[in-house]
Amino acid sequence: MMHLPADPADVASIDAIIAAAYEVISGPAGQKRDWDRERSLFIPGARLIPTTKTAGEMNQDGTITPQVLDVDGYIERSRDYLEKNGFFEKEIARRTEQFGHIAHVWSTYESRHREDDPNPFMRGINSIQLLYDESRWWIVTVYWQHESPEEPIPEKYRKSGE
Repeated sequence: MMHLPADPADVASIDAIIAAAYEVISGPAGQKRDWDRERSLFIPGARLIPTTKTAGEMNQDGTITPQVLDVDGYIERSRDYLEKNGFFEKEIARRTEQFGHIAHVWSTYESRHREDDPNPFMRGINSIQLLYDESRWWIVTVYWQHESPEEPIPEKYRKSGE
């Protein structure tokens, strides 16, 4: 992954970088996403890790398994779906822990195909690790799981708090 300079407004605070991360993947069907903006939010070597329940080479029994991707791998995996179907993801609650230069954000999200869809087609939690390097915030890892009937989002993650 080539390192691209970020818009300083996107990386000035935890709030800003989380907002930018949701904005860059969101948009109507047919709209190309700004993948250079996406790349600029992540530290070199960053990982995006969706959990999947599909059976595969390492997951013969259909249990939950992480799929570890670099930023370009995530873009390759997601680009067509996001741009063909329309995808709007927004944060609905957040819990943040910070110590020194590191932060961990539990970001609960809802996903819709159109911004005005009355109900989300998916909800889940992003576990986001961040680093502040004295000049900007970087996303180090985004690790997420979608909600399911067997694993609904706990009440404590449906509202922001300590």
